[in-house]
Amino acid sequence: MERFDFVIVGGGTAGCLLADRLTASGKFTVLLLEAGGSDRRFMVRMPIGYGDSFYNPKVNWMYSTGPQEALNGRSSYWPRGKILGGSSSINAMVFVRGQRRDFDDWKAAGNPGWGFDDVLPYFRSFETFHGAPDSARGRDGPLSVIDPAAQVHPLCRDFLAAAEQAGYPRTPDYNAARQEGVGVYQITTKSGMRASSATAFLAPAMRRRNLKVVSGAFSTRVLFEGRRAVGIDYVLAGQKLTVRAGREVILSAGAVNSPLLLQHSGIGPGALLRRHGAPVVHDLPAVGENLQDHLGIDYLYRSRKPTLNHELRGWLGRARLGLRYLLFRDGPLSLSVNQAGGFVRTDPALPDVDMQLYFSPVSYSKPKPGVRRLTLPDPFPGFFIGISQCRPKSRGFVALGSPDPFAPPVIEPNYLSDPDDMRGLLAGVRLIRRIAAQPAMRELTAEEMLPGPAAVDEDALVDDIRARSGSVFHASCTCRMGPDDRDAVVDHRLRVHGLAGLRVVDASIFPTVTSGNTNAPTFMVAEKGAAMILEDNE
Repeated sequence: MERFDFVIVGGGTAGCLLADRLTASGKFTVLLLEAGGSDRRFMVRMPIGYGDSFYNPKVNWMYSTGPQEALNGRSSYWPRGKILGGSSSINAMVFVRGQRRDFDDWKAAGNPGWGFDDVLPYFRSFETFHGAPDSARGRDGPLSVIDPAAQVHPLCRDFLAAAEQAGYPRTPDYNAARQEGVGVYQITTKSGMRASSATAFLAPAMRRRNLKVVSGAFSTRVLFEGRRAVGIDYVLAGQKLTVRAGREVILSAGAVNSPLLLQHSGIGPGALLRRHGAPVVHDLPAVGENLQDHLGIDYLYRSRKPTLNHELRGWLGRARLGLRYLLFRDGPLSLSVNQAGGFVRTDPALPDVDMQLYFSPVSYSKPKPGVRRLTLPDPFPGFFIGISQCRPKSRGFVALGSPDPFAPPVIEPNYLSDPDDMRGLLAGVRLIRRIAAQPAMRELTAEEMLPGPAAVDEDALVDDIRARSGSVFHASCTCRMGPDDRDAVVDHRLRVHGLAGLRVVDASIFPTVTSGNTNAPTFMVAEKGAAMILEDNE
């Protein structure tokens, strides 16, 4: 039986960074277990290739929620990275820290050391920002973050002009002192290639002799001696194996799989575990609870001007873009299709931003999983304007649905269960219409196709939200951090309440979801988590 100082479950956004930081001194041995495979795939490394990864079971868990009452009984599709780099290897690469209030609220909820001023040094330490210098931004970290303003589609300028005409300010850097405003989205790429946790952190670390990475390893159970975690059972190529952890077991499997592994290990709500015949090692009621996600909706417009649809749909256009990318590593294939947007207040009286805006100079009809790739857009010039609420109030849960660790999880986000969330989305779609009515957009727009001009009154807008809204893939908070084990799973040092030798370090520990895309704050959690682990193991 192999033995390491640290065993990390999950080679995703957090796990790859942890593997790098915990092995850097050479003092500790680390095993990283990842259920997926290598990220060395062309469609993973090419930025716009995430359209392929979106429905590819070779790199994606392809989860689905249960039917959601507020969404007319529809299930919501949840892609999650099953690959080295995790979701940072298949996401849209948009880099958003969140607003100051997000982290100050974490601290105020009883988590010392997690306010904005506390976490800012960790945000700075892992990034190299290739944009205008700012004291809030890092310049020498492993992760490359670019400002692609000079490269995005020209239609982005029309959208940003319209947003300004509607009264929303431009921000030169929404990841600096103030998030509020509209602008071009920063993305995690380097030299035209995706910059993931695997490329930025794991690849350099794999040269170290004190790190072992095992891909294709499905972790089934955390092992305990008394109330101390001492190892992991996992399955590799059909063989059941066990590894021992001399110091700590660290779960970095994400907002779905970290709580699921805890539950299969006997850590979670006692009634749930007993119902599925799982032994109760530690009755911890918050495991899998407090699930949060951002729910979004897009409005589809036909354009009078050319969009990316023409370039990406025709074989000749794709061939030209492909050749350009192969030769120069630039052009639309080196970017995300989520190119512009911002963070705004739907009501000037609100104390902080409450809505995220998205502008994509491409359009596609969203299919059921597996039917159509994102890289095959509509056969007409079109674009999307979308919104999602920054700080939703609805809460759901993740739970095992079977004693079989290979069985799919039960995912119940309970979207729109809090009525304030519907009110927020209504304000958001009216905001879309307000921007679309500005001169810069009227000049661009041929027609609103979805939901269409007939959807005017509140009932029609609500019906459309229930019919078309869906996840923007920001699952979090299922092993939330807090001082009370009745409603939290880990303490402020990410140690599982009531147990020794076990931490959770990923987006599941967010006390509340951050305002925007969750990849950047997950990197921060891992950077701060690594520092605390090293400090506690001196």
